[in-house]
Amino acid sequence: MAKVVLGLDFGTLSGRALVADTAGRELACAEMPYPHGVMDEVLPCGRRLPPDFALQHPGDYLLVLETIVKEAVQKSGVRKEDVIGIGLDFTSSTVLPVNREGIPLCLTPGFEEEPHAYVKLWKHHAAAPYAAKMERVAKERGENWLTRYGGKISSEWLFPKLFETLDLAPRVYQEMAHFMEAGDWLVYQLTGALSQNACMAGYKAFYDPDAGFPDRAYFAACDSRLENAVKEKLSSPVFTQGQRAGGLTREYAEKLGLMPGIAVAAANVDAHVCLPSVKITQPHQMLMIMGTSTCHLMLDSRDSAVPGICGSVREGILPGFYGLEAGQSCVGDLFHWFVNTCVPEGYTTEAKKQGLSIHEYLQTLSQDQSPGEHGLIALDWWNGNRSILVDPELTGLLIGQTLLTRPEDIYRALIEATAFGSLKIIENYRENGVRVDEVRLAGGIAEKSPFVVQLYADVLGLPLRLSGSAQGPALGSAMFAAVAAGEAAGGFQDIHQAAENMGSLKDEVVLPDPERHAVYQRMYALYEELHDHFGRQNDLMKRLRGIKAGK
Repeated sequence: MAKVVLGLDFGTLSGRALVADTAGRELACAEMPYPHGVMDEVLPCGRRLPPDFALQHPGDYLLVLETIVKEAVQKSGVRKEDVIGIGLDFTSSTVLPVNREGIPLCLTPGFEEEPHAYVKLWKHHAAAPYAAKMERVAKERGENWLTRYGGKISSEWLFPKLFETLDLAPRVYQEMAHFMEAGDWLVYQLTGALSQNACMAGYKAFYDPDAGFPDRAYFAACDSRLENAVKEKLSSPVFTQGQRAGGLTREYAEKLGLMPGIAVAAANVDAHVCLPSVKITQPHQMLMIMGTSTCHLMLDSRDSAVPGICGSVREGILPGFYGLEAGQSCVGDLFHWFVNTCVPEGYTTEAKKQGLSIHEYLQTLSQDQSPGEHGLIALDWWNGNRSILVDPELTGLLIGQTLLTRPEDIYRALIEATAFGSLKIIENYRENGVRVDEVRLAGGIAEKSPFVVQLYADVLGLPLRLSGSAQGPALGSAMFAAVAAGEAAGGFQDIHQAAENMGSLKDEVVLPDPERHAVYQRMYALYEELHDHFGRQNDLMKRLRGIKAGK
């Protein structure tokens, strides 16, 4: 009889728990939003936040963890004795300072009103000046590891956020015992043992499985106070993907209704964990996780120094390969921004009358348009550019509006802009010797919108295959849980075996329409022209931000 594993997926806005068996059957799922959501304007105490902050409350993660696990296990009807392991992933780099007891500083007396004591979400971009300094110093010193990150350092990553905390909240820096990825912190809660996972450390904290973290001299060159940052704030052991980080504590076994001692896998990044769930275990196939943001992930047999990518990490995703990551920092967020701020009330009323969401209604209105019919083109930088420019200070752009432009025209143009952004990433891979023959999709947008999927196929000019699971990351985490549990407990020897038994793809292949693709190629040339002008040749967007900031 197949054994049962739990996959926990902590995204930007909510957490999900999936109960699956080792034969690949999904037995039950539960989901819960974070009560505090994303705090980008005020803290719970009412203190206003500076621009570009994006924080979360760690108490939300614990509440969601207990709620979704108990609900999913109860719905599945499985016996707790049949559950052999837990795996979890987290949106990354989402980091928090904790004290020696593992308590987040924001939950300790005296730090409730200190923004830097809270969780800094991946899209916290206030650390951009610190990322720029760390990048400049790395280039001046000729740090070889920088080439693994396309020659860029992003404000989304761990060390710029740690540097920001040191500089702006030194009391928080002094008080913290560990600066942790939220995924590692949850594994710590479940096991009572400190660990870092190699995926997050590799892509978000400059970690190399052979050389470790950059040396002290580099950090000292950035700021003398940072010299011992690794030793003082990131001293816990690094575990590879699928490795057992520890056993479930008796305390959490009682809270979750599970057996103590079952395997808890090292944490993983919510996008990277998804590759085996869609049966990607070889090069030349790209996985795009389409949600709040989009991650573009690939395997390669060699270390590819591709400019502007987020990382090329040996065994960062699967053993035996380099894992390549690129991404867009604003996709689903862009669509939500538009419907929440730019759609007339009459559209919302009509959508409700037809029993459609506003997204479905706008897609219905624009689905019969020919490419270019609306006369618009946009840059998808409403939350900066992650790849390949790696610049959080870039902003959105829409060109071509007239008095006849309708909301559905703009909505479609924004979707097209995100597709052009993905094509730019694919072309960048190809220009630097990395083949992309096929794209597989996962995530909420891919699951819910055939319209968006077809549009992407037409823009990319590639066949698209969809995840067979609506919960790709959670399924991937469940698969790594089965590996952490091991064959003796009823799990798997390695992730390749788990992918063969538990991975899932839909039978349908979405093919591009040649005529639409030809027109989109012409539009993409315009996108590239705007991309290079505003992203590389002209600082107008940054000057405008400066005026906004009163500089």
